[in-house]
Amino acid sequence: MSGRGRKASLPPADFHGPEPLGSGGLVVAVSNRAGHHRPFDFAQLPIAEPFQRSLAALFAQRSQVWTSHASAQRTWNQLLAFARFLAALEQPPHDLEDLTPAVLKRWRQKNIGTSPGRNTLTVVRMLLRLDPRMQTGAAAEELARRIPATQSNVQSYEPAEFEAVRSVARRQFRAALLRIDENTQLLERWRTGELDVNCREGRLGAVLDHLARTGDVPRRGSHAVNRKLLGGNSWPSTWGRLFLSRIELVSLAVLLTAEFGWNLSVFNRLPAPRATPSIGETGTLTYQVEVEKRRRGANRWFSTEYITDSGADSPGRLITQALEATRHARVLAGQLAPGTNLLMVSRLGAVRRRHSNLDQPRPVGPLSLGIGYNDVTAWVLAHSLPGSPFQRVRRTTVVEQRQPLQHSRSTHERVYVLPDQRVQHESQEVIAEGAQEALALALDTAFGGRLAERYEPGHAETVTADCAGESASPRPTPDGGCGASFLLCLACANARVHPGHHPRLALLHQQLEALRSVLPEPVWQARWLEHHLRLDDLRGKVGGGAWAAALDRTTDTDHTLVRLLLKGDLNP
Repeated sequence: MSGRGRKASLPPADFHGPEPLGSGGLVVAVSNRAGHHRPFDFAQLPIAEPFQRSLAALFAQRSQVWTSHASAQRTWNQLLAFARFLAALEQPPHDLEDLTPAVLKRWRQKNIGTSPGRNTLTVVRMLLRLDPRMQTGAAAEELARRIPATQSNVQSYEPAEFEAVRSVARRQFRAALLRIDENTQLLERWRTGELDVNCREGRLGAVLDHLARTGDVPRRGSHAVNRKLLGGNSWPSTWGRLFLSRIELVSLAVLLTAEFGWNLSVFNRLPAPRATPSIGETGTLTYQVEVEKRRRGANRWFSTEYITDSGADSPGRLITQALEATRHARVLAGQLAPGTNLLMVSRLGAVRRRHSNLDQPRPVGPLSLGIGYNDVTAWVLAHSLPGSPFQRVRRTTVVEQRQPLQHSRSTHERVYVLPDQRVQHESQEVIAEGAQEALALALDTAFGGRLAERYEPGHAETVTADCAGESASPRPTPDGGCGASFLLCLACANARVHPGHHPRLALLHQQLEALRSVLPEPVWQARWLEHHLRLDDLRGKVGGGAWAAALDRTTDTDHTLVRLLLKGDLNP
């Protein structure tokens, strides 16, 4: 459906998309989401030509589900490693059917010990098993062997590290925002006619107007005057007056990731947020942000988040600042390429540089759309950081917010929370307290007495057990007796249970289970759960077979006493 609700036009009935595998059988053209093609030449693999053709066919089949060239490149790298392994064998296989279990075992042993190796095993196995020749036989059985799941080594930042990275990004972006705001105010004064065209501010306003309309300051004619007027030829003195540089845009992306937990890939397709009315509130802005995360699975790529700017400390203030910093770039991009409405727009430093990352939106005139890996690398080097911060910043944000962000609850717990060393360290006291509580509960609901083979003289008989020492009762009465309920006898260390007690206790256990079916669950748990758990523990000590057989030996007396126990008539 189109945005206005009309059905999209269908292609002709005889339409066929481009075949990824070329006529020569060795070159696979992979299309990304934007429709750009990238060739992968399997003739470059150091294996026999029939094997090259087989892998090319499997690669082409698998490419139908990819939406980015990055996915294809990762698989290509794994296949290249596999091909080099095969080429180093004493007798390299000629084609897929020549792969023996021994070769596959050597390939497995080579990679199973490391996390990158297990990733390689998984990718290559998935591809090979698409071929019918690798779906039956001894080699197929070897391929089917389980590969241990790979755990990510990425950990969240410690609080001090997280704040240091965020401070670096905040300083750079804030400086850029102040620079753009100052020049924007001057530009608006010039456009409203407040400035004399002959004064310095008026001449500077004219230059800024030209910059806003074209993406650059005038470079000819009055160039020498403009250089003196602008204060130099460097980018902060020229086009940087109204546009973010690509490295400054990375700082903004780091801040957005730290605030909202967005992936780096989100920024290449993030539309400019739209302000929506805030009902009943004044002085606030609520933004509607459409987030696209393609790795969530089919039909779950898109989500809408509502973020409110209610003051300097609110999350929405960063959205407001991002819109202000990219305002001129977004307007110019919409004029040069109508329909362009992305938030993350910056100015290219080298306008004529070749665009090689086809997964990132193509530049529009002098403007760069989205964020590429080269931009992140330049940002990391400029600030002397140990690697890209995006994965660790996102993980830190997810861990701190204690809730899923653009992923499922199971992914949140399995991938982000449980493997995180910081969470594990911070949870030690909580886990220890929980274990102590569980132990205390188990002790409270466990059979506290001893099993005996027969009645021992001197022990007092109770309804549920024999008592080895009424005078040492944990619940003594003023006269020196025991004030505990007969149901609590089984929790006492003085209790002795012999086979003569088994029928009555098995009957009591059965009757408690029957009560559970007729009482509301909260009522049953509050009244009977503790006694039921204690009888469960005793049954485990006696043995399931003996416990079941004891039910056949119950007497009328047993039934009467159990009924009185459950009615509470035998309580002290």
